[in-house]
This record gives sequence, structure tokens and C-alpha cells, in this order.
Amino acid sequence: MYSDVLIFIDGLWTMAAGGRTIPVVNPSTGEPIGTVAHADKSDLDRALEAADKGFRVWRKISAFDRSKVMRKAADLLRERADAIAPLLTLEQGKPLGDSKGEALAGADVIDWFAEEARRAYGRVIPARAEGVYQLVVKEPVGPVAAFTPWNFPINQVVRKLSLRAGGGLLDHRQGPGGNAGLAGRADPLLR
Repeated sequence: MYSDVLIFIDGLWTMAAGGRTIPVVNPSTGEPIGTVAHADKSDLDRALEAADKGFRVWRKISAFDRSKVMRKAADLLRERADAIAPLLTLEQGKPLGDSKGEALAGADVIDWFAEEARRAYGRVIPARAEGVYQLVVKEPVGPVAAFTPWNFPINQVVRKLSLRAGGGLLDHRQGPGGNAGLAGRADPLLR
């Protein structure tokens, strides 16, 4: 049921460059249930390069089309909630119903930000002088790194990722070892 989690960089699942792993422990039993790859500096450098490469493509996608991609991710999260819930329960010790609820709530958050992405309006600022025009244009500026707490791994990831994806940013997520399996399964949702 639980598999060891690799690092997802530049479209590929790979072990950490240094080969290190961190045990993932079931908080209910204290028993290890798997491992997660432990990234080192060279892994982070590769992730930054990949994020920059991906950003150059993603920033050219219209807000309308980014919204459609995000809606698809929300639909996939809903479809897979029954498979995701047991993993979250293993990693977090939450009741199964709460785990499924978190997955479904995460899909709702993605939908909300998908709609907001379509309304990334700019504005015109009144000028002080004749013939001067001041415009605000919202546009993607670059990749970000986002770190999440352990207690609501799906909720925290989708809030950070959806806000940035809707605005044309790419995200590198790092969840603590306690939600490694879910973090390792987030990227396929966006395919």
C-alpha cells in the first residue's frame, strides 16, 4: 500500500543524488511504513533549473488555459480521494473520514483559485500629469519555493500551489517527512 517516495525533478522520479532517505513513520504505531528521498544541495539546484525551464513555458499559457489545467487537477483529486485517504491516514494518524475530507476540500480550494486565475485583472492608476499613463499589469515573475506544515498536507500544498499556478508561477513544494507519500503523489495530479 505504501511505497518509497522518490524526488520528482524535471518530469522524472529519481533517488536523491546522495542516496539518502528519511523513514516515514506511522504515528499510530511508531512503525516505519516507507522512506522518502532526502534531497541535498545538488538536488535542489536541479529542481531550481527545472522550475526555471518549466516557468518559461507556463508563463506563456493564458490565465484562461491555466484555469482549465487547475480544474482538471481538482477533478482528478476528487476522483482519487478514496485512494489518497488511506495514505494520509497512514502518514498523519487522522481518521479515514477526515483524510478523505481533506482531499475533497483540497479539490475545492484548487477550483476556487482556478476561477480567481481567470480574473487576474490589472488596473489604470490616475496620473498626476497630462499625457502620463500608469498601468498595473499582473504577470508571472518566477518560480517560488513553498514549505508546508505537517498537519494538513493536502490543504497546505493546494493553497500554495494553486495561488501560484493560477498566477502563472511554478512551485517547488517540500512537505515534512510526515507527509512524504502525499507530496510524492501530488505532481501526477497535474498531468
